Amino acid sequence: MKIGIVTFPGSNCDHDVYHVVKHACGAPAEYVWHKDRLPAGLDAVILPGGFSYGDYLRCGALARFSPVMEDVVEFAKQGRPVLGICNGFQILCESGLLPGVLMRNASLKFICRDVTLRVEGGETPLTRGLAGQTLTMPVAHAEGNYFADAETLDRLEGEGSVLFRYVGGAPNGAARDIAGICGGPRRNVVGLMPHPERAAEAILGRDDGRRLFESLLS
Repeated sequence: MKIGIVTFPGSNCDHDVYHVVKHACGAPAEYVWHKDRLPAGLDAVILPGGFSYGDYLRCGALARFSPVMEDVVEFAKQGRPVLGICNGFQILCESGLLPGVLMRNASLKFICRDVTLRVEGGETPLTRGLAGQTLTMPVAHAEGNYFADAETLDRLEGEGSVLFRYVGGAPNGAARDIAGICGGPRRNVVGLMPHPERAAEAILGRDDGRRLFESLLS
């Protein structure tokens, strides 16, 4: 399975994701510059964390217009796996591939610490066999406060599209403690605010995040 990792101006977790996919998990991976088209032969696409375009205007709002996103949107509409992590989650929302928006943290402060997530909802390429389990990994964001109107939140919960919730309450004020959701024709588009790539090897202190990559690669 070959993974494409999109690099935007300001991405800072693309190398982390590449390392985990290629070196920790042993799968083929390649970078895709935001001005290029998606190459043929990719099985999944990851939008990594960072500060695309310096977070000017809104997080992800400018990256949404990068040329590569036209292909990413079509890739997702075909039912193929797309994962957005942190800033990647914001880009997916700005692109209309996922509902809702990521707002400024309720504390108005940047948050960087470990959090525990509960995996729930229906299965996706990222969460096969993980429902009901808890995973610990770090968050690092200033705008991770997930918001959607009550009708949308009810729909997401009703259809099992809320995949991850913060255990013990959202550190950023996110509605209903939501840390990640899915969408797309085959539940193939996943947005996740915490960083699994920063908790994917035992040498880093924990490897819970690796289980999500192994699910995707399987």
